[in-house]
Amino acid sequence: MSMTSTGQKTSTGLEIRQRKTPKSDILLGLLAWAIGLIFITPMFWMVLTAFHRETDAATNPPSLFAPIVLDGFKAFFGANPWPYLANSLMASVVSTILVLLLAFPAAYALSIRPVAKWSDVLFFFLSTKFMPIVAALLPLFLFAVRTNLLDNIWLLILFYTVMNLPIAIWMLRSFLAEVPVEMLEAAEVDGAGLIRTMREVIAPVVMPGIAAAALICFIFSWNELLFARVLTGTVAQTAPVFLTGFVTSQGLFLAQVCAASLVVSLPVLIAGFAAQDKLVQGLSMGAVK
Repeated sequence: MSMTSTGQKTSTGLEIRQRKTPKSDILLGLLAWAIGLIFITPMFWMVLTAFHRETDAATNPPSLFAPIVLDGFKAFFGANPWPYLANSLMASVVSTILVLLLAFPAAYALSIRPVAKWSDVLFFFLSTKFMPIVAALLPLFLFAVRTNLLDNIWLLILFYTVMNLPIAIWMLRSFLAEVPVEMLEAAEVDGAGLIRTMREVIAPVVMPGIAAAALICFIFSWNELLFARVLTGTVAQTAPVFLTGFVTSQGLFLAQVCAASLVVSLPVLIAGFAAQDKLVQGLSMGAVK
């Protein structure tokens, strides 16, 4: 009788836990949807405002059912944004390639073949991000003036490379730490040199991590405004600097700014969606050891 009661109590407890689990899952799902809506609402509002007239975009409260027009996009493309988009694309792509070429060997030396005091080296890379960019802006501006590199796209490429290199080293180091040692030993037995091992053995294994680091560096370079605003003039201006030109003190500009922001954001959104699977795989691989 006692065994039956104990068995009934145990089964009842299991049923209660089974009934509670779906409720917690539902609450977590609702919380995730709520957080997702909070993050996506500004983007949705920007897209909606981009297709409105300036008078409708400036109403308070804003009009959700205002007529759909393309005036903001006409104003954006009518201002000839292509040189600025090309400068942003060149600075972002070239700096990202340089970052990967420099960060991959450095991460190899700090993970698979760790150098002496590698933790101090990692901390040094991280310490370069402690100082605010504004604090270094005046010395960098004077450097650009003295070297005649002011308003030069290659100066932005250099600064973007230096800016993103510590982040890429930290990310790739965590990815390379996951490479099995047996693969490297097998490559050494087969007579593969260092360069060939890194190119044909390690790189394919950590390709999701490389893609994740490349995408983050590309996004940071594409969105950077402060350097581009101060160190460029008319030749090397990037898309974010061109975007600020729509904010004026003369009349209404909200719809035009939203339309321009939407177009400028498209390359980043396209790159993110294209590398979504590798980005998630790479970040998860680097986070779980």
